[in-house]
Amino acid sequence: MNAKSVFVKTIKGILLVLEAVIVIVLGFVSVLLSNSIRWMFETWSYLTMDEVAYLLNSPMEGTSEEIIMEYVGYCVPASILALLLIFILMIVLRKRRWMYHTAMAGILVCSVALAGYYLNMAWVRLDIANYSKNKSTYSTFIEDNYVNADDVAIRFPEQKRNLIYIFLESMETTYADVENGGAFDISYIPELTEIAQQNEDFSGSGTALNGGYSMPQTTWTVAAMFAQSAGLPLSIPLENNQMNTQDAFFEGTNALGDILQQAGYSQTLLIGSDATFGGRRLLFSGHGDFTIHDYNYAAREGLIPEGYRVWWGYEDKRLFQFAKRELRSLSQQDEPFNLTLLTVDTHKEDGYVCGDCGNKFGDDQYGNVIACSSQKVAEFIRWVQRQDFYENTTIVIAGDHLTMDSDFCRDVPLDYTRKVYTTYINSAVEPEKPDLYRDYTTFDHFPTTLASLGAEIEGNRLGLGTNLFSSEWTLTEKYQRDRMALELNRKSKFMEELTSYINLDLPEAEIILQDYDPVTGIQPIVITDIKNVQGNIRALNIAVWTLDGQTDLQWMQAVQNPDGDYTMDINISSFGSRMENYNIHVYTVLENGSTKFLTSTITEIKQIDAEQREMGQMGTEQTEAGQMENNQMEPGQVENDQMEPGQIDNNQMETGQMENNQMEPGQIDNNQMETGQIGTDQMQPGQFETQ
Repeated sequence: MNAKSVFVKTIKGILLVLEAVIVIVLGFVSVLLSNSIRWMFETWSYLTMDEVAYLLNSPMEGTSEEIIMEYVGYCVPASILALLLIFILMIVLRKRRWMYHTAMAGILVCSVALAGYYLNMAWVRLDIANYSKNKSTYSTFIEDNYVNADDVAIRFPEQKRNLIYIFLESMETTYADVENGGAFDISYIPELTEIAQQNEDFSGSGTALNGGYSMPQTTWTVAAMFAQSAGLPLSIPLENNQMNTQDAFFEGTNALGDILQQAGYSQTLLIGSDATFGGRRLLFSGHGDFTIHDYNYAAREGLIPEGYRVWWGYEDKRLFQFAKRELRSLSQQDEPFNLTLLTVDTHKEDGYVCGDCGNKFGDDQYGNVIACSSQKVAEFIRWVQRQDFYENTTIVIAGDHLTMDSDFCRDVPLDYTRKVYTTYINSAVEPEKPDLYRDYTTFDHFPTTLASLGAEIEGNRLGLGTNLFSSEWTLTEKYQRDRMALELNRKSKFMEELTSYINLDLPEAEIILQDYDPVTGIQPIVITDIKNVQGNIRALNIAVWTLDGQTDLQWMQAVQNPDGDYTMDINISSFGSRMENYNIHVYTVLENGSTKFLTSTITEIKQIDAEQREMGQMGTEQTEAGQMENNQMEPGQVENDQMEPGQIDNNQMETGQMENNQMEPGQIDNNQMETGQIGTDQMQPGQFETQ
């Protein structure tokens, strides 16, 4: 065989392999993509591009395991089956070249067509064309109408009222019957309807339920919470949309929690899921320093059985039980309290059916779950009203957004205006115009909630919201809802400035293990190439442990060399002379006292041979990766309660050692937490919570 023939044969072989790879990859990806899009719209029927952009850049931590498994079960088997079919065709037709190539071409065409069809569906349903157009057009609407709480005089009464704020997942006025302002022949929420009619929903002299519009960028849970507490849409510019890396939530924005904290309120967030998901922990810890009692807290404190988990965590039945428990405790305090709750049973497709749910609506499972939620809220309200503290307590009940269920409201007339449920119970004030039907959004809850506590607000406006108890016009009354929605969908330099604090580049560094000294039992390490640290570094603190549960955890401090690198010695004898599974986590302590995670590694102690040392390299057997991104660190590996940021002084310790009076290696105060455990409400993955 001559050289030309060999060359031609080689080229043909390469082309055949390339063809096979393209067919396999494109076939698998097209099926996975198509099923992912189908699953996405079946799970969140009213999904918006704003929500997609936000969630794609949010941490996955706290996501329901059930929803992950639903996705895997829906999308992965079909993709694997497609792969198998492609492989079978390749094997069967491998010797029939004409049929083989025809089949491969057919698979390619079908794959492109399938992916194209579903991508077009996503393009249309998410209205990406308008989204892109709006994101290329600036509006000054927010800037022109925003009222900064820092610039407004807010005066509380001498006797401050308590607040119970209940976010009802996916609760709409739509669920009521037509006679009472809903869209159905029979009411799914008779109890909530009665509560609203007996209290204040700003429906004026009529009996039909009134509620707030869920405006653009307020249509998912954390966005709705932010809208109601800060009077702003969750509008994060794409270039700053890094909720998985930031350690603050709209830093500098003065929200409801901030104002109540300044007024001396103790504040607690009670939810049945992991508060980390979607940035809720950031929102409430950063605006009001809320004590966060979520699913992880309940599990840690033994409030739920070991291993217990349904849907996102635990169900609303338990939520209201825990709320009663919390209120008994809070009511014994001297300071006023704010207890904020978030329900969850009505979130998922068809809802979560707990043991208390009846079967009034037969096969209509979501209807039964909504009715069950209405009953539970009403029972809880009746319980609160029987307590001594109720006289001085205001209750706000508000839906967070419209339903996520794909078909429950399918037959609702197109001309019906859907609103989220709203009512204020036991308010300190009455509307200035009690007969006036108000047209309002969920932004208006911000100042209205403060007013319901008896607070006097200069100008009766905060954020984009208006105090509904006043006679001041809301923005929808002034501009009309469609105009307001159009402006909110556009880019805003004002919102870009509010999010300019977000650091897109994660702090990072490299850990280098130097030669281990078997005589002294010392393993020197070097921390070098420190990047993206905002501020001056006061100290570099390092956590080292080898055992599960961190029972041998030791804190050490590195020493800076003249070249800017940091060095530290690990005495392996203090770790039982183990040679493997050394967990090393590095944190910076800045001049302002804040502590930031830098990098981490898991390594075994080995001497580096001379050749590797000269090349400045380390074998993979000596360390894994050398560094780890923030979002790669397992949450809860370093306990915030074990060290106060910046408390270690170079004069107080020798390199690699810690004074006994500062911390016993590996010990954790039992009153704070069981060994090796961390509450997810205390720390984000890979970083200390800044005090």
